[in-house]
Amino acid sequence: MLYLDYCSSAPLRPEALAAMQPWLSTPGNPASAHAAGRNVRKALENAREQIASLLDAFPDEVVFTSGATEANNLAIFGLCVDVPGRIVASPIEHPCVIEPLKQLEKRGFAIDWLPVSEEGVVPADALASRPSDDVRLVAVMLANHETGAIQPVAELTGANTLFHCDAAQAAGKMNVDFHQLGATTLSISAHKFGGPVGIGALLVSRCAKIRPLLFGGHQQHGRRPGTEPVALAVGMAAALTHALQAGKQVAAIRKRFVAHLHAHSSPIIVNGPLVGGLPHILNVSFPGCRADALLAALDLAGVACSTGSACSSGSLLPSPVLKAMGVTGARLHSAMRFSFGPGLSESEVDQAAGIVATVVHRVRSVAEEDLRDAPLA
Repeated sequence: MLYLDYCSSAPLRPEALAAMQPWLSTPGNPASAHAAGRNVRKALENAREQIASLLDAFPDEVVFTSGATEANNLAIFGLCVDVPGRIVASPIEHPCVIEPLKQLEKRGFAIDWLPVSEEGVVPADALASRPSDDVRLVAVMLANHETGAIQPVAELTGANTLFHCDAAQAAGKMNVDFHQLGATTLSISAHKFGGPVGIGALLVSRCAKIRPLLFGGHQQHGRRPGTEPVALAVGMAAALTHALQAGKQVAAIRKRFVAHLHAHSSPIIVNGPLVGGLPHILNVSFPGCRADALLAALDLAGVACSTGSACSSGSLLPSPVLKAMGVTGARLHSAMRFSFGPGLSESEVDQAAGIVATVVHRVRSVAEEDLRDAPLA
């Protein structure tokens, strides 16, 4: 299997596995007062401090969660007060942000959707002309999960408005400076950058009050009670430490893959920013192919990729991210997402691109035959 779906879930980094192994069999609850508890508590807090340092946050601002879905839900429901008001958000958010917003809409909140450019970027001045008196929350991600477009979060944050930033696809792939961004809360997920599945974090600004979703313990100042998974936290810290070192390698891999597609799979259309986005993500349309047919054929041929985020790839509906960007017609219905990581070699990328070219030509030929054989109206 040639794995080109790192944005769905990246393979576990060897550094993360090595860091986790001593703690997988070490007994002790970090909330216990005895020596065993203090031992694992120290490892947990070291991981918290390491993650905080890498993300320009204070250690007490790091709240461990089960992943970005829980972190986003905790931020959105925890920051919005009971009295309904307006929420301003980008329409290109991940489903684990969009769906909580829709739940709040059912409770009387009004959702104000921001404009998005053809490259999938929210304009930096998008909030400038909007009244903010009754805005309860602004939600704009840092990097898009389908196109890699980086959003101008630092320009959008305001001193008087609560701001949530989903950084699940950005963390480990670009520098994330929580304090410089000015967000109230920010979410990450370990398995997106080669950490273990089942852990993420929500950064919560010291000046913010957030209501918990769960109750039943004093852990993490009551914001997310429950026994913290020490081994997973240690693995996440190790993965985040090493992930940022691979950026240049991934950029070269993406450039090589795109060149192969242009040479052997044309016509193709790249969706998203041509420059300036995350090099880890490539969204490309293959006119003449249906994305679902292409996905199935590539899977059978041994290439793992996707038609969008893993949380919405089971849907047969076109990508809401691309629709928000104004993508329509054959371009919309033939869009595929390939995502890359440091584990890929040049030979693997070349092999995958060759398979993509073969499959694209075959799918296009079948589509052309079906069109010729279709009865005249």
